[in-house]
Amino acid sequence: MPHEPQPQHPDELDAEAVRTWSSLALAALGRAREDIDAINVYPVADADTGTNLYLTAESADRGLAEAFPGVTDGTGATSLSEAVRAWAHGALVGARGNSGTILAQLLRGVADVLGAEQSGQSDPAEHGGRGTGTLLARALTRAAEEAYAAVAHPVEGTMLTVAGAAARAGEAAGAAAGTAVDVARAAYDGARAALAETPGQLAALSRAGVVDAGGCGLVVVFGALWQALSGQEPAAEPVRGRAVPVPQPPEPCAQEDGPAYEVIYLLEASEAAVGELRERLDGLGDSLVVVGGDGLWNVHVHVDDPGAAVEAGIVAGRPYRIRITHFGDERRRARGERAQRAVVAVVPGEGLAGLCGEAGATTVLVRPGELPSAAELLDAVRRAHAREVVLLPGGAELRAAAAAAAEQARAEGVRVAVIPTRSAVQGLAALAVHDPEGSFDEDVVAMTAAAGATRYGELAVAERQSFTSAGICQAGDVLGLIDGDVAVIGSDLTETAEAVLDRMLGSGGELVTLVLGPDVPDAVAERLEAYVQHGHLAVDTVTYRGGRYSAPLLIGVE
Repeated sequence: MPHEPQPQHPDELDAEAVRTWSSLALAALGRAREDIDAINVYPVADADTGTNLYLTAESADRGLAEAFPGVTDGTGATSLSEAVRAWAHGALVGARGNSGTILAQLLRGVADVLGAEQSGQSDPAEHGGRGTGTLLARALTRAAEEAYAAVAHPVEGTMLTVAGAAARAGEAAGAAAGTAVDVARAAYDGARAALAETPGQLAALSRAGVVDAGGCGLVVVFGALWQALSGQEPAAEPVRGRAVPVPQPPEPCAQEDGPAYEVIYLLEASEAAVGELRERLDGLGDSLVVVGGDGLWNVHVHVDDPGAAVEAGIVAGRPYRIRITHFGDERRRARGERAQRAVVAVVPGEGLAGLCGEAGATTVLVRPGELPSAAELLDAVRRAHAREVVLLPGGAELRAAAAAAAEQARAEGVRVAVIPTRSAVQGLAALAVHDPEGSFDEDVVAMTAAAGATRYGELAVAERQSFTSAGICQAGDVLGLIDGDVAVIGSDLTETAEAVLDRMLGSGGELVTLVLGPDVPDAVAERLEAYVQHGHLAVDTVTYRGGRYSAPLLIGVE
């Protein structure tokens, strides 16, 4: 059940206050999201800032809810420190888009101050012992500072400006010995005033006659803070996202020459490695925001080469939950249009995610042992933003989740077809014949036929002794699977792959697709290509790199 917001004592800032702030912010962003989407023209007019802020707040609220009532301060009450840290962590792992990523860093800044205070890591002299008003003011100041630091090239007239103005107003109220309510009200008023000035600070906003969309969402969040502490509901106009009267933005023709893709992923890496990553990504694209800390980061960048952006993350550490979005669909969305058709592909490897993303598909990355849920597949269908969606689950174990996601999407008015692909190579075959200009039914039939005509093989390493359809295997043996069943047991990857190819090509074939895992050398692909050419002169071979999280070798024969 949703948390019922509770008004606080004027100078009370505890876990319950944070929980109430989160619940009110989520509800208010839900009401304002469409208005905020409608005025989104910077940095990309993709009409999703309100949605991204809402989804980020939803993830933050979910993370906070999971902390209740498990963590206490020793008296049976949930601690402020753990509450704010859980809230910030939830935002970090679920941050969406440029605005959501910045919001996640703002919440981290708040958590850095409030969490340290609760756990006794801060010096009471720093806030003069004047109570939680000063403490809250310091938290808002830290939040603004960290948000500015997270953006590679800060621009005024954006939500950064609004955050900075709110922090300064809050600091002034705190210095005057104000209560937490006084600080929250001052921050809210400062944010509203700063938002109204954004069209004069940023040319893109001035041309469109709108205020900054991200800043508009931040005003909603500050309004929720004041309401949580005071029990008074903010005025409707700023909460609904329009601090000044604005028309609908024009078609975003001015940004058609910008980067073609948005790339977002979580990254486990050291701070030093992230510093090098920032420099590398800054040279690849723009709108670079890297937020987080303590070994976990959320990376957001706009690029023309999504594969290079993902590869940079692999060099830095361990990227996962990779999302690649093509701005062609987003720009149509900004004009109030949906793409007619899109493909959502579930893929077991970062290289495959980049490959399918470049082909125009919205991708969902599978990590070993972490299958995506129906909610994640539904989110990908929504991100595709099309009237018709072809969903490629890529594994029999995902059929139920794919069916559930498709059913919900259909209830939302999207026509969805699930093609029962059982391997990534079947998905590649289906994607290769995808015709977005043809009729939906014909396209689905062609993609289904291409997937069904592709036999799939996989090489894996046995983790323990077990019985298989090819006999008993020992830990460390190389297993050659064909259409999901173990067909060959060997000791060498290349020799086992040759045996698998012999069996798969025994019934014919015109094209062999090889997808190499991250630790498989190029020499293996060269040997297998030569092996196919020597034994089957009319068969062509194509090779891809599956990237991190992919199997040692995937084989497709069609």
